[in-house]
Amino acid sequence: MDSWRRSPLFFWIIGLPPVGWLAIFFLLPLSLIWLISFGEKQGIVDVALTWTLDNYARAMESIYLEILLKSIVMAVAITVICLVVAFPVALLISFAPRRVKPWLLLLIVLPFWTNLLIRTYALIAVLRVRGYINFSLEWLWTQANAALSFAGLGQYQLLGARFEPLELLYNNFAVAFGLVYVFLPFMVLPLYAALERLDRSMIEASLDLGAGQVRTFFSVVVPMAASGIVSGVIITFIPALGSFLQPELLGGTDSQLIANVIERQFKSANDWPFGAALSFILMYLTFFALALRSLLAKGKSAMEAA
Repeated sequence: MDSWRRSPLFFWIIGLPPVGWLAIFFLLPLSLIWLISFGEKQGIVDVALTWTLDNYARAMESIYLEILLKSIVMAVAITVICLVVAFPVALLISFAPRRVKPWLLLLIVLPFWTNLLIRTYALIAVLRVRGYINFSLEWLWTQANAALSFAGLGQYQLLGARFEPLELLYNNFAVAFGLVYVFLPFMVLPLYAALERLDRSMIEASLDLGAGQVRTFFSVVVPMAASGIVSGVIITFIPALGSFLQPELLGGTDSQLIANVIERQFKSANDWPFGAALSFILMYLTFFALALRSLLAKGKSAMEAA
């Protein structure tokens, strides 16, 4: 430590570029948006800084609170679904043979090689009325009815001979499907990193002492992977709460989230002060959730130390 302190110039040389980049391209624009949230719209493009709280008061109207609550519920649901789906996937990868692990991880990160917009449009081709899911279901429906007819059981055809396509697009299901598809890798990777460091002798000891597979999973594996679970929940919930592309392209008129309202204020409505206020309310809620999680973690650590 003393040798580092004797060379402070090295710290300045190494630290100034990233700190300057962060200040210029993150803190400064964020500060400008924060100031705009206390302004008033003047004409089409001008904003007057009047230090008014009207924009925050307007954000408390019931219509916006309902959309915000819906966005939070949707983000929580997406996070839970991703956790439930990602845990067995991460567990499978961590226990896979060493030569297979790189290929499995490649399959997880492979979607990142394609632009998010292209992937979202690809989901439209999957979910639309004449998309791949409905096409596959129609083929299975036809084959099942043909098999019943061949067996002389035509009177038991599945609800009639004609398949009715499912409405999978432009609704809340499509939005949830798209968000899970996008954020699932964000949950798998931190879970895999935690499970890879798992002390497998603890699992063997639990099984040798008579605990079953299910009890070992919930009593040993899940607690030991807690750090990966927390990291995955955070990096999944926060971007899911602020997503606007999937609701915009996959959702209908009743599937819009708070990020879509913010995007419209900055673009079509051209009301930057109100959009900035909504943005910072979302940011305040995120910071509050992170602070609460930090306090709970400190309280738990203090109780364990006592």
